Amino acid sequence: MLILDPVVIDLLMGIQLVLFLFLASLRLGLSQDVEHGLILVQGIQAIAETDDNFICATIDWWPHDKCDYNNCPWGNSSAANLDLSHPFLVKAIQALKPLRIRVGGSLQDQLLYEVGSLKSPCHPFQKMKGGLFGFSKGCLQMKRWDELNNFFDNTGAIVTFGLNALKGRHPSGHNTVWQGDWDSSNAYDLINYTVSKGYKIDSWEFGNELSGKGIAASVSAVQYGKDLIKLKEVLNSLYNNSNFKPLLVAPGGFYSKDWYDKLLQVTGPGIVNVLSHHLYNLGPGSDEHLDRKILDPEHLSKVEPIFRSLSETIKKYGHWSSAWVGEAGGAFNSGGRQISNTFVDSFWYLDQLGMASRYNTKVYCRQTIIGGNYGLLDTTTFVPNPDYYSALLWHRLMGNTVLAASSDVFSPSLRSYAHCSKGRDGITLLLINLSNQTDFTLMVRDRVPLSSGGHENGTSIHVENSLLNNLKRAFSWIGRKGSDVTFREEYHLNAKDNYLRSQTMLLNGVPLELTNDGEIPTLEPLLISVHSPIHLDPLSIAFVVLPYFDAPACAAQTKL
Repeated sequence: MLILDPVVIDLLMGIQLVLFLFLASLRLGLSQDVEHGLILVQGIQAIAETDDNFICATIDWWPHDKCDYNNCPWGNSSAANLDLSHPFLVKAIQALKPLRIRVGGSLQDQLLYEVGSLKSPCHPFQKMKGGLFGFSKGCLQMKRWDELNNFFDNTGAIVTFGLNALKGRHPSGHNTVWQGDWDSSNAYDLINYTVSKGYKIDSWEFGNELSGKGIAASVSAVQYGKDLIKLKEVLNSLYNNSNFKPLLVAPGGFYSKDWYDKLLQVTGPGIVNVLSHHLYNLGPGSDEHLDRKILDPEHLSKVEPIFRSLSETIKKYGHWSSAWVGEAGGAFNSGGRQISNTFVDSFWYLDQLGMASRYNTKVYCRQTIIGGNYGLLDTTTFVPNPDYYSALLWHRLMGNTVLAASSDVFSPSLRSYAHCSKGRDGITLLLINLSNQTDFTLMVRDRVPLSSGGHENGTSIHVENSLLNNLKRAFSWIGRKGSDVTFREEYHLNAKDNYLRSQTMLLNGVPLELTNDGEIPTLEPLLISVHSPIHLDPLSIAFVVLPYFDAPACAAQTKL
């Protein structure tokens, strides 16, 4: 039996690595669209924090006859009639546990609750000419409320429920403005019933898209603030004998700096726990060029000033509150048909998750878990769409602590985000390649801030084919704990058959599909030597887990 000396083994491994890099250099040299570079991660300090339940999805109130552009994509996905017993739905939510579910949407400000002193008959939403959004008032029966709460309890969901903020008000006759004090009686009865039954609603949200100029209706910030103070008094009263105190979330609308600033000034400290806002930065679902917008880095970045400005609003006027994206579907009016439910949408979705987290967004609610064209699950079959798996990978791999990440490549098509890994040591990168022709070959380095006595790595490494440079880059250390490193995990996402509008996502070349038993598939990574570069194909996405990257900011992160 031949026994090799350890020195000989190391030598052979070194020769093997050199040969691999040499062959890689030849392969890269034949390509005209390869860009080399560094991903620089600052592991010394965090730049932001998200909540444990950062991934969130909505259940809306739209009935089956909600149609946009001659397309009616909602089916029976409303909170009023969704099949809560469907095994695909249950398993999809349980896999994301704890998934926050926000129940609400455009029709919530016309929703009454069949409880207490309500004298109106309890009818479902119906088409009505002249009604807000073209529908009549609707009603939630307590039998259905019981069913929903049992469902939330069985799946482990964390619930945010949107209350009707227009009850008692009337149109002013001037644009979309509504006037009058909010009538809290029906909401009081619903919350009282909920407390008496022991149902745990994590947070109550006041109104939907009534901020600023509103959509179909709006309320002034001063009036809204006064009504929020009243609602806080209701919550304090009804939860007085409870150890659990729900959060108060508002306003669930589109961000308007002056309006949001004024709201916090009127309400004052401790009233609004969460400042929520909605995002639909891709425009209408009818846009024939939605996929171009999704793949345009300049367009994706246009939403960043909203995150920045909201963060400044909170720091200046409401340091006791936090920011949530309460609803985001990319394209409004039910999303883009054959876009929002396909692979290409994940470029927008994951990029916005990464961007939102950098600005201390605690929760990001995707419109919807099911319903419309933008559901994480197919409205008819309940089978997961590609974005569901994107959300699942984020949920499993990306921890709460957000790190600064950047790259030195020329192309704006490479998007990079970094978090402490979830429940284990090291960091996880999210890398997005929006280019349809450029491969990226990347190494990862730590970036030591100048304030700590280090020198920020500003080396520019672009299209290179020399063996020497590849060797240097391969042996550049990705942190400072090199003695323990062996492999990293890579999760590469591509469209089936390279068709961006495919409803099938590939993970490391394997289609992500439910098993024969209807179970969520296992998400298996590739194990790659940490000394080899990361290869990112055109129009692809990758999560890269570096288990031994030395990031002091992650040391104190609680193991989940």
